[in-house]
Amino acid sequence: MNVKKNSATWKIYRTRFLIKARQLTQPLFFVDALGREHCGQAGDYLVESSDGARRIAPRLIFEDVYVAMGLANERWPSPRQPAVAIPASKRRISSSPAATA
Repeated sequence: MNVKKNSATWKIYRTRFLIKARQLTQPLFFVDALGREHCGQAGDYLVESSDGARRIAPRLIFEDVYVAMGLANERWPSPRQPAVAIPASKRRISSSPAATA
């Protein structure tokens, strides 16, 4: 795959899952690690999942589904730790017997 690292800035988008994406400025074709062919035109989006898998999403579908969250940094939030700390005073603590068993 021939994608220039500095060709465009990654941004974070969301649906149910966080992804990183950048809009293509020229046509792009690549074959992923599973042997699947991906082809996109200028205006489509190169999408990267948190596991590193990449795919191309057509512009109209991408812009209908995803909501921009801001610029991406190089580090993904850990799935084992929340991305945002919740203060102890805001956490819900159940007093039901089932929660303590």
